[in-house]
Amino acid sequence: MLSLFSDSFVLYALAAGLALALVAGPLGSVVVWRRMAYFGDTLAHAALLGVALAIAAEQLPMLGVGLIGIIIAVLLFLLEKQKSLSSDTLLGILSHTALALGLIVFASIQARGFNISLMAYLFGDLLAVTPRDLVLMFASVVVILAVFSRIMNALISISINEDLARVDGVAVETVRFVFMILLALVVAVALKVVGVLLITALLIIPAATARLYARSPKQMVLLSAIVASLAVVLGLLASLQWDWPTGPAIVVAAAGLFFVSRLLFARVVAGGG
Repeated sequence: MLSLFSDSFVLYALAAGLALALVAGPLGSVVVWRRMAYFGDTLAHAALLGVALAIAAEQLPMLGVGLIGIIIAVLLFLLEKQKSLSSDTLLGILSHTALALGLIVFASIQARGFNISLMAYLFGDLLAVTPRDLVLMFASVVVILAVFSRIMNALISISINEDLARVDGVAVETVRFVFMILLALVVAVALKVVGVLLITALLIIPAATARLYARSPKQMVLLSAIVASLAVVLGLLASLQWDWPTGPAIVVAAAGLFFVSRLLFARVVAGGG
C-alpha cells in the first residue's frame, strides 16, 4: 500500500489534501457550532464565478475564488446590517446570483474557444496538483491558521452565548466578519482538492464526527483536523486503488468515518446505559 505513495504527483496530492484538512477541520467546527453550512454552500457556488473570471483574465483560479469569496462575505456582512431580510434569504440571493453569473462567464469563455473541463473545478483534481499550487496552498493555510488562532477564543465565546460575549467585550461583528473571510480563503484552498461542490461536506462532516468524542470546543477543533486528515488519506488511497474520482472519494471516506463513529458511539452509550 505504501508503494501507492511512491510517485511525486501522489505525494503532492497528499500534501495538498492534508493542507486543506488542517484548516477545514478547525473552521468546520465553528461552521457546525454556528450553523453556517448554508454560508459554506453560498461560497462554493460563488467559487464557480471566481474560477471563470480568473480563467478569462488568465490568472490562477485559486486567486479568483478567494477574491470572489471575500466579495461575497463583504456583501453579506453589509446586507445583514440592514436587517430587512433574513440571512438565509440573503444567502440564497447571493448564492444563485453568483452561480448564474459563473455559468454565463463560463459559456462566454467557451464560445471564445477555451477548452475548459468544469468537472475538475466542480469535484476537484487533486492528482493534478503542481508544486506552484502547493506553495500557494500552504501559504494560505499558514495565514488562515494564524488568524484563526487569534480569534478562536472569541469564536467559542460567541458560539456559546453571543449576548454574553458582547458583555465580555468581544467585538462580535468584527470576529464574524473575519471568520467569513477565512472561510472564503478555505474554499479557495479546497478548489484543487474536492472542488467547489464538495467543500461544505469536508467542512461539516469531520467536525460532526469530532463532536461525538470531544469534551471541549478546543478538543473538537483538534479532533476535526485529525478526522479530516484521515479522510484525505483514506480517500486518496481509495482513488488510487479503485480509480475513483479523488474529491468525491475523500468526502465518502469522511462520511464513512462519521457513520462508523456514530454506530460505535451509540453502542458505547447503550452499553453504558
